[in-house]
Amino acid sequence: MRCGAQSGLCTKLTRMRALIVFSVLLAAVWAAPSTFSFSPAVGSGSGTTYTITGEGRITAVKLWENNNGHVRGIQLRYGFSWSEVAGYMGGTTQEIELFDGEFIVQISGKFAHYIQSIMIVTNRGRSLIVGQPSGTTFNMYPVHPMAELRFLSGRFHGGLTSIATHWAVLPMTMNGTSD
Repeated sequence: MRCGAQSGLCTKLTRMRALIVFSVLLAAVWAAPSTFSFSPAVGSGSGTTYTITGEGRITAVKLWENNNGHVRGIQLRYGFSWSEVAGYMGGTTQEIELFDGEFIVQISGKFAHYIQSIMIVTNRGRSLIVGQPSGTTFNMYPVHPMAELRFLSGRFHGGLTSIATHWAVLPMTMNGTSD
């Protein structure tokens, strides 16, 4: 169609085409799986807030358990650097060191007032279980199949009172798939 005397019609058609293209692109973006996801906090949520973040992939996790009781504290290692402890050190310490290319794909456990137990599962099927299995069950995992645990948040007071997980797909140079 040539625009000349019918420039008003031409302008409307151009706008309609632009709207159709925009709608198709928007639908494609909404249909694509997100590389980020969040598992909301579980637990009573009393006390001081914490967030554990770092650069690169999580390479180890350390947890402290109150003797035959709830989870007192948690610490993540990113690369070679340990984060601050969320909660408290003391009691029985459990640790898992991850292999090259291994990452956390699930965090499950039980909660009441405190986080009673935590089970950390990796993409290689290895796990670490800390605490006592009593209370309400929770299960956290990413939406995207290639995502991994990136950071934790929650609250503590006498032990961990809540935990939330934040998941993302790492760039190829960080997640080991291009090695």
